[in-house]
Amino acid sequence: MKLLVVDDDINQIRLIRERFTKQGHQVLEAINGEEGMEVAMAEMPDIILLDVMMPVMNGWELCKFLRARKDFEHTGIIMLTAIGPNLNEMTSPLYGADDFIDKPFLFTELEEKIEKTLAERQA
Repeated sequence: MKLLVVDDDINQIRLIRERFTKQGHQVLEAINGEEGMEVAMAEMPDIILLDVMMPVMNGWELCKFLRARKDFEHTGIIMLTAIGPNLNEMTSPLYGADDFIDKPFLFTELEEKIEKTLAERQA
């Protein structure tokens, strides 16, 4: 699996990278939405973990941009953020996200959401 993590929290990226590279996955990184857009366009990841609150371009803007492109129809997008479950639940689907997970999170929960999203998007 090719996973793109877009988050302005370097420590969050590091934790995700360590977990998923140990499992044999390729982990790509970006520290803001604009950089995330460039990496996504160049690398075509299977799944993208998007923080919402980031400089330059926020996660919702990037999600909406990617969902408007046919070449990302099989790419899963999970919002990864600390804005709160109620706001996430209302806004994530509006921008085309497949799911969301609130920070802090358990890796087992994240892994389950990734598996579910990949199964649905790549079916």
